[in-house]
Amino acid sequence: MTNLMILPIVLPLIASALVAFFPNKLNIVRPVSMILSVIFTIISAYLTWYVFSNGTIVMQSGGWDAPFGISIVADPLSMLLVTTTYIVSTAAVFYAPSSLDEQQERFYFYTFFFLLVSGVAGAFMTGDLFNLFVFFEVLLIASYGLIILGNGKVQLRESLKYVLFNLFSSMLFVISVAFIYAITGTVNFAQLAERIESVDQQGILTTVGIVLFFVFAVKAAVFPLYYWLPNSYAVPNPVVSALFGALLTKVGIYSIMRVFTLIFVHDTGITHQIFLWLAVLTMVFGVIGALSTNNVKLIITYNIIPAIGFILMGIGLYTETSLAGSVYYLMHDMVIKGALFFLIGALVVAAGTSDLRKMSGVIQKFPLLGWLFFIASLVLAGIPPFSGFIGKLLLLQGGLQQEEFLVVIIALLSSLLILFSMMRIFIRGFWGEVQEGITTNRKKVRNLTIPAAILVSISVFLGIGAEAVYPHIETIANMLMDRTEYIDSVLKE
Repeated sequence: MTNLMILPIVLPLIASALVAFFPNKLNIVRPVSMILSVIFTIISAYLTWYVFSNGTIVMQSGGWDAPFGISIVADPLSMLLVTTTYIVSTAAVFYAPSSLDEQQERFYFYTFFFLLVSGVAGAFMTGDLFNLFVFFEVLLIASYGLIILGNGKVQLRESLKYVLFNLFSSMLFVISVAFIYAITGTVNFAQLAERIESVDQQGILTTVGIVLFFVFAVKAAVFPLYYWLPNSYAVPNPVVSALFGALLTKVGIYSIMRVFTLIFVHDTGITHQIFLWLAVLTMVFGVIGALSTNNVKLIITYNIIPAIGFILMGIGLYTETSLAGSVYYLMHDMVIKGALFFLIGALVVAAGTSDLRKMSGVIQKFPLLGWLFFIASLVLAGIPPFSGFIGKLLLLQGGLQQEEFLVVIIALLSSLLILFSMMRIFIRGFWGEVQEGITTNRKKVRNLTIPAAILVSISVFLGIGAEAVYPHIETIANMLMDRTEYIDSVLKE
């Protein structure tokens, strides 16, 4: 079973190379990509069940024990996120044929799609800081190929902005890794966790840790480093926006969670307090952005940012309850963001515009689309009994336990404003008189709606079925607070 743990990384990499040979054979590539995505999701779900049942499994490359070999670590947190990644990406591959035109599909969409999934899965599963950098570069290379699908000056401008910011953060990343190796003599997560407290240069380590946080904060779009994200994620095709919004920023915030609960825990009075206030500012400015525009794509894109703030809040509070809330909210947000980008893509097709001032009455022609968007909005805002409520409830409990009352109040107000920003779309876009320009292509809108319906259903289950899901999240939170199981599993002590 140990060797099978690498399948979530290797299988999409092989699929990426396979479909690259037939870019123009869409009648073959489409069904093959769909079938492979479903198979990969089933495999990852089985591996996740196995890890939750039997404990963390570690694969050491080349038979070399850690820290000499490259460690691939399948622990409950990484496998939960890998399976969530595959669920969202499978929905995306079914959404893509109705969203992309054939020219965009032929421009190696499915090749970059599988490469992106492989990079995301690798980033979640690696047990090595340098290889986290490597997998970041793999997913970024794939994202560069995906973000340029299409045309127009705006897309070119935002694509360049996206590439430049990520290149700069990647440069800082590799410099930080070099400093950490120079100080500790290792980049293996588990061995770093052991050695870092015995290093004399604690001040330098804290500084390097903050620089590393800066790198991850750029990729996660934490305040004030989020300004590159809204337009960069709004201008591509909706299926690309969904993959970026649901997966890429989550790899950044996962990296913060992993590194600052496993390695840099020697000076939480400085680092985690910074996280807490950055989380508050991220929530506030993300919501302000969502309320400041009439572009429905931008409203959804801006709502990525406060979600990152909520997850960072749990990391900053650094309690078992708050970390459980962060993990729950992270899983929930991956699913619901994918669904919302799909729904907004369908809405723009149905209304013929992305300008909220020029659309109304869509629900009369497409009731399923309208009511799915309404439910998804409630899920996003954290209205009970949906999954967003479960995650936020745990986060608020963690805030009250730590007596961070101002943080709790701002989080509650942010949730209300998120709901308001979403209801603007529902009331002005879906409700009212039927506007001229609504499409008559009901088949296309239906095809765009079905994958979103699946993700919304999963998200609803995560809320209503919280009693079945939460014990697994609690297990993950316990492991994040107690590093010994992870360290022992990797180093086999």
